[in-house]
Amino acid sequence: MQKISADPVAFSNDLLWQLLSLIGDLPATLGGILESVSAIGTLFPSLMDETLMMAVGLGVLSIASGMLGLGVAFAAVPFLGLFMADLVHQVQPLSLILNGVTALFSLFGFARSGLVQWRPALLLALVTTLAAPLGAWAAQYIHAQWLWTCYFAAVAFLAWRMFLPDKAGGVASAEPNLRLALLFAAPISVAAGMLGVGPGFLLLPTLILLHYEPKHAAAINALAVTPPSFSALIPHLGTAQVDLQLASILILVGAIGSFLGARLTSLYVPSKRLKQAFGVLIVVMTLYKLYQILPPFQV
Repeated sequence: MQKISADPVAFSNDLLWQLLSLIGDLPATLGGILESVSAIGTLFPSLMDETLMMAVGLGVLSIASGMLGLGVAFAAVPFLGLFMADLVHQVQPLSLILNGVTALFSLFGFARSGLVQWRPALLLALVTTLAAPLGAWAAQYIHAQWLWTCYFAAVAFLAWRMFLPDKAGGVASAEPNLRLALLFAAPISVAAGMLGVGPGFLLLPTLILLHYEPKHAAAINALAVTPPSFSALIPHLGTAQVDLQLASILILVGAIGSFLGARLTSLYVPSKRLKQAFGVLIVVMTLYKLYQILPPFQV
């Protein structure tokens, strides 16, 4: 049995190195894994059905998203899209519910370590809660292909921000700019509401860009994205097609995973390495979704 280092830095480096190695192998092995899982599911449907696959996948994504206080929806949208065909009426409503729950339990994890700056978090939550339903309402009248285009553009921006090196002394020497954060929060929330992913996936890199320390930014983000995830559900209430039994299972898994993720960040994980690992994860998932929906690859 491999001995776990008592040094938090060594532990986090080992953990993130293994995560990066695992993620790096995904493009070459994902097709084979899915074929194997499908074969197992055919032979043992009671042990390996779609619900179990979705629960395991969402659990991993919830831990990762909880580490950054993002809420899971930005990764859950392409993941659930592997199992559900209707983006606006199936994927988006369920993703928004999961986003609110995972962000909330991530907030609990960060709050235990005293990382939440309550004033900026509450002000941002007010702005995002009011703006998000506008985007969700607009999504009812926009073709899904346009929504996916917006999503991929947003992921490209997020990945770029994750990998962009910090300027030496830049973040430490500058004061966080709450006014600009509040200004950017409104359009970010409208765009996120259109995608059904919650505003956290764009708000977090924005906070870091505006000189918030990454762990504080993650904690602020967890609170700021929780209420708009639920307010953005309002336009979906009359048209949502959600399996309540499936949703209950995924909500439980997401809550546990996101709390654990926030505790990992609070206690062990360096912000820079975490951002890079998470950037790789979302790029891999999004590339796989592109593989699925682009006409040349459709069966």
